[in-house]
Order: sequence, then structure tokens, then C-alpha cells
Amino acid sequence: MTKRSKKYQSSGSSQEEAMQVARGTQRPGQTKEQTKLIAQGIQKGIEQYKKQQNAKARELDKKLKKANQQVTPPDAREVEVQERVVHKQHWLPWVLLVLSWVSMAAYFFAP
Repeated sequence: MTKRSKKYQSSGSSQEEAMQVARGTQRPGQTKEQTKLIAQGIQKGIEQYKKQQNAKARELDKKLKKANQQVTPPDAREVEVQERVVHKQHWLPWVLLVLSWVSMAAYFFAP
């Protein structure tokens, strides 16, 4: 029998969880040994999922560490960028405003 390292030994909670799932899907006429085998399969699936999640978390931590280490050095020359905001307005509203004022003046001053 092969020895498992402490890191990958099954926890009691995963065994209980697997047994609950196996009992929940138990068919009529199913023996206890069959239920135990199903629970073992479910437990292996849970353990494999946890291993995958741990591996993903380690990879993410490595990437974050790399990103944090690649911060620009302090003596890097910083260039200040001045933003010049130009508001370009359309001519149509101004033309309509002038036309409305001219038409109002014509209405009031027309005999």
C-alpha cells in the first residue's frame, strides 16, 4: 500500500460530505458496500477539485508576486503629460439662437 503525504490526506469533512452525497443519491436495493464505493469516488473527486483549486491559487500568487516585483525603478524618468482640453462646439445651436432672436426682434418691431 502506498503512503500518502500529510498534505494530501483526506479530511474528515470531505469524507462526511461525500457520504452525505452518496446517501442522497442512494437507490432502493443498493447495498452499504456500493454506497461506500460511491462515497469514496465522490471523496476522490472532492480531493481532486481541492488540489486543482490550490494549484490555481498558487499560480495566481506567483503571477501577483511577479507583477509586484516588476514595479518601475525609482530612478526611472517620469514624463509629465499636460492634457490640453479643447472644447469644440458645433455651430448649429448658435445659428438657431441667433435666428430665434432675429425673428423675435422682427416680430416686435414689424408694423
